[in-house]
Amino acid sequence: MVKIASYGTWTSPITAGDTSKPGGGFQWADLHGESVWWAESRPAEGGRVALVRDGVEVLPAPWNARNRVHEYGGRPFVVLAEDRVAFTHWADQRVYVFDPASPEPTPLTEEPRRHHGIRYSDLSAGPDGEVWCVRETVTGEARTDVRRDLVAITRDGGIRVLGASHHFMTGPKISPDGTKVAWIGWDHPRMPWDGTELCVADVGSSEHRVVAGSDTEAVCQFEWEGDSLLALTDPDGWWNLFRVSPDGTRKNLAPCEEELGGPMWRLGNRWFATLSPGRYLVVRSGHLAVLDERSATVTDVQTDLPTWAADLSVRDGVVVCGAAGPTSDYAVVRLDLSNGELTYLTGGQESPEAAYLPVPVERMFGEIPAYVYAPSNPDFAGPEDELPPYVVHVHGGPTGRALPKLDTDIAYFTSRGIGVVAVNYGGSTGYGRAFRERLREQWGVVDVEDCAFVAQQLAKEGTADPARLGIRGGSAGGWTSAASLTSTNVYRCGMVAFPILDLAGWTSEGGETHDFESRYVEGLVGTLPEAADRYSDRSPSTKARSVSGPVLLLQGLEDEICPPEQADRFAADLAGSGIPHAYITFEGEQHGFRMAENIRTALEAELSFYGQAFGFVPPGVPVLELSQ
Repeated sequence: MVKIASYGTWTSPITAGDTSKPGGGFQWADLHGESVWWAESRPAEGGRVALVRDGVEVLPAPWNARNRVHEYGGRPFVVLAEDRVAFTHWADQRVYVFDPASPEPTPLTEEPRRHHGIRYSDLSAGPDGEVWCVRETVTGEARTDVRRDLVAITRDGGIRVLGASHHFMTGPKISPDGTKVAWIGWDHPRMPWDGTELCVADVGSSEHRVVAGSDTEAVCQFEWEGDSLLALTDPDGWWNLFRVSPDGTRKNLAPCEEELGGPMWRLGNRWFATLSPGRYLVVRSGHLAVLDERSATVTDVQTDLPTWAADLSVRDGVVVCGAAGPTSDYAVVRLDLSNGELTYLTGGQESPEAAYLPVPVERMFGEIPAYVYAPSNPDFAGPEDELPPYVVHVHGGPTGRALPKLDTDIAYFTSRGIGVVAVNYGGSTGYGRAFRERLREQWGVVDVEDCAFVAQQLAKEGTADPARLGIRGGSAGGWTSAASLTSTNVYRCGMVAFPILDLAGWTSEGGETHDFESRYVEGLVGTLPEAADRYSDRSPSTKARSVSGPVLLLQGLEDEICPPEQADRFAADLAGSGIPHAYITFEGEQHGFRMAENIRTALEAELSFYGQAFGFVPPGVPVLELSQ
């Protein structure tokens, strides 16, 4: 029997702990011979990343296969010959080697003199059992005091510098004949989706040449094909697959206004892999597809899982990757392309809560794409005379995107009667460079306006209660959430997690962010001192007391990307303002929350917060104390 109850008061079997169940989330996958290797996060184990081979854990606690190059990290392991695996360990950032015949991993690199002072990432197999990778060295006390080199680590732990062409670089890859090495590099103030260069050098030479890319063209992945290179790059405004000859001439293998690549937030992503000469597996805006060079076509592969990670591994027509669907989060799967047989290596069992999961509906609001998650619970319905509250979910980046896959955080709210809409505002990826660059110098304007427009359209059409609209986001999404609360009257309340709040501080001069993004705002807002007024006018930190409603702030205390200083100041400005607010900090958390107990605390606090702001009492969660 379906019960009629006010939105927000429904009970649900989806708990705040469901995002932190044992097994965690997929991170990286790889094929080595017949074996499948992957890494997965373990929220219930303090957020560590475990390394798994064919379903059996290779590295038990306390080993943590994770690194902090660029602070977002990159590919943390590579399988070498004879099933030896090299990996980076979070605690000291050193490279270790694990041999199944040995009881414990052995360190391959020396312990740094300062905590996390030397980091390694984007590991690949070099000649003679070497590990080739990026090395990041902290050179001073400022967050931007970092140097990077491409290095080869020998079997006995010796290190040989291969090159250092740019301030930022991907891991080096050696050519099949062992004579050349290639990598991607870029410099401030560009981000890797703005412009990068594909570099090639003779092994042992300090000279390199650029064969693709520029200040306004971004190569995001490459692989060797004989003495040529295959590269995902966007000279025409879309990431397409090109063959680049040694002399720099190139051919687009299947010209299309489609994104076959993506933003290089982490080092080591794989949006394409070779199936056979002239046929390539690609991830087209999240969908798995086959690119055929002869017909110059890109054709979707029909599977039950519409969203695939940028981590393709292929062998003999079998692909291994992370894949997800509207009612399933990322699982490691094996797909045989010859017969369509899909095998789950993790997950795959239908959740007992499946009936309570929302199915996202993709919609266009003018030129703004969004996914609408309506309130969904088979046991409840809302009163006929009541419209549900809706919360705008703002993805991070801002050069990121929302995808139509299960998000248990969203399901936690929709199964209790709170609708969610995930907006791909101007600046999001997946829609070409022109759409991405709508945000250029317009951060805090276009993102705010697009999210507000979608929320208002949902209210105008009678889907959402116009008096009970909220907004939520973390990182750059936290910026948009805070900027929306301080520059519009659309929202009744907002959740702001590990945010950017003060543009002037979030620069290399301000010193309140890490090196990778320390000049990001020059493209998003403008250069200083010319754009100083914009920095001040758009920053939520300058107008905390003008928020349109209650605010919930969540912050990890070890966050180096969006450090707690900015949230601290914002919370201090709200104190005594009469505006209901709460500020919750989490020891041991970096950028985003990885520990089970903290994930649970944050979600339950957010639900209680919405109840107080929207006027309902959610059952079964502690009441969040709000200050004023």
